[in-house]
Amino acid sequence: MAIKEKKTVFLTGAKGQLGKAIQNKLKDDYEVYNLDITIEENQSDKYNINLDVSNIENIRLLFQSKNPDILINNAGISVFSNFLDRTQEELDAVYDVNIKGTINMINEFSKINQNNKVKKNIVNIASLYGLISADPRIYTDTKRNSPEIYAATKAGIIQLTKYYCVHLSKMNIRVNSISPGGIFNPDNPQGKDFIQNYSYRCPMQKMGTADDIANGTSFLISDDASYINGHNLVIDGGFTAW
Repeated sequence: MAIKEKKTVFLTGAKGQLGKAIQNKLKDDYEVYNLDITIEENQSDKYNINLDVSNIENIRLLFQSKNPDILINNAGISVFSNFLDRTQEELDAVYDVNIKGTINMINEFSKINQNNKVKKNIVNIASLYGLISADPRIYTDTKRNSPEIYAATKAGIIQLTKYYCVHLSKMNIRVNSISPGGIFNPDNPQGKDFIQNYSYRCPMQKMGTADDIANGTSFLISDDASYINGHNLVIDGGFTAW
């Protein structure tokens, strides 16, 4: 009996907290290519590849070398200064990665699959702050607030998911997004007050984990989700329910 070939995955932002959890969840069942700007070019190998998602030339070269079955757009950045002090450089940086980077990756993925007969899919990582405003009362002991440009780009990712769902269905490509709630970071913990405030605001009375998002991603790219398309899966413990 022939061994079934693993589907290939392009995972951007692979070295961040969510990226590592997603890679760990998928590594046994998929051939995962970890794409991240923090990977040194001289340390790149087959599965760990330096990539700036805002650089279209680098993306085109990547897709010339490999046509993956699954694209997970997880790369994203934010800034933490007060919105009244926002600089043009900060606006450009967040927009370039979160919006332009997502569009770049999807467009190049789509170009090489215009006559695609094999089912493929895309998952975009958005945020609950693409749906609601950050509650400033939660951010009492942390400088890692949620700025306006981050929220706007994450809302944009949800809308891009709907747009591409419509236009890529004819290419046999499903497109969905995930909006994580607050994720506890064990390596760089949020402040005690923030964790308490967030948990009080959440019906499940706790923050989420990176594994929660990885599990959702694994489901959306699986055949079990074959009729789910254009959906934004909110994984927030009910935070946005009230």
